[in-house]
Amino acid sequence: MDLELTGEEREIRDWVRTFVRREIMPMEPEVLARERRGERGLRPDELTSLQRKAKDAGFFGIQTPEAYGGMALGAVMTALIEMELGRSFVQFRFGGDADNILYVANDEQRATYLVPTINGERKSCFAITEPGAGSDARAIRTTARRDGDEWVIRGEKTFITGGDEADFVMVFAVTDREKGADGGVTCFLVDRERGWQSRPIDTMGEWGPASLVFDDVRVPHSSILGEEGNGFELAMRWIGKGRYLLPARALGACERLVEMGMDHARTRVTFSKPIAERQAIQWMIADSAVEIEALRWLVLSAAWQVDRGLDSRQAQSMAKLYGGIKANEIVDRVLQMHGGMGYTRELPIERWYRELRLLRIYEGTDEIQRRTIARNLLRGHASVRGHLG
Repeated sequence: MDLELTGEEREIRDWVRTFVRREIMPMEPEVLARERRGERGLRPDELTSLQRKAKDAGFFGIQTPEAYGGMALGAVMTALIEMELGRSFVQFRFGGDADNILYVANDEQRATYLVPTINGERKSCFAITEPGAGSDARAIRTTARRDGDEWVIRGEKTFITGGDEADFVMVFAVTDREKGADGGVTCFLVDRERGWQSRPIDTMGEWGPASLVFDDVRVPHSSILGEEGNGFELAMRWIGKGRYLLPARALGACERLVEMGMDHARTRVTFSKPIAERQAIQWMIADSAVEIEALRWLVLSAAWQVDRGLDSRQAQSMAKLYGGIKANEIVDRVLQMHGGMGYTRELPIERWYRELRLLRIYEGTDEIQRRTIARNLLRGHASVRGHLG
């Protein structure tokens, strides 16, 4: 069993690490200051500038196929990159990516949606969650009714990431109520100009989701992505595209947070001694280090299975569940180490505190991950011995 990185993997990882340290971290004080004023932390032009610098160095479309100008990196390498990006709370992402299900588009749709999205000319959003259909995606109520060569879409979606900035949406609607999720849900590509409305939802973190309203929005039959009735399969493919990447980014944040906690513990003196000499602080650091290491291998194991074409759903659910819980425990400890200063908005700790809480909710709650893990074990689809058997 080889646990070493190859020379190429180390080179890529180190380049991203340097990029984060030199280009992204220096922006943190200003990003925090803007957010304290109620402004957007990272402006779109700044994100574009950073992405352009990365592209000039060859970093574009991390998992995008080479045919579309991407790097076509595997899951393990992508996870390592996310870990490095997670070391800053500045919401940077490399350009050149598109939602995985857009690759099933036909030639006309690829030219209209896929390629412009990869090139950064268009912005998409994925809309399946509804006020009454969150974890239970089969309960969606948005409908699409056939009217000649058009479909009429009616319904509401909520907590849609990027929904207020997107100029087109991949929206899932029931086209056959009797079949439901088993062949009765269809995905439509709908431009904003078709008439759907969005409204931002204020949250405790910087997520910035939106609600979308479709009030008899008409689209041509050619707007269907994939095949009529196969929308639920596409939705599950999107949702399961990379749950291991969420805890990977959280892992990077935990590493940085614990480093901050240790630096503070070495210099903060109480009762004539640095608090680093206090057993209570030492145990916080020790527990966090063990949990970070365990999470690292849960993430990398899931990514390794993805790269080898194995059924990685169990491993991804485990990584996301453990990552969400432990990231929240670790940021809480680090805030506690900093005392009152940790609670202020002068430091990024409280910001990470709010941001990491989301990891236990979106793209599958803790409860859904537990349900998946237990069901796979009880039905014999997975073993407590793991993929090694």
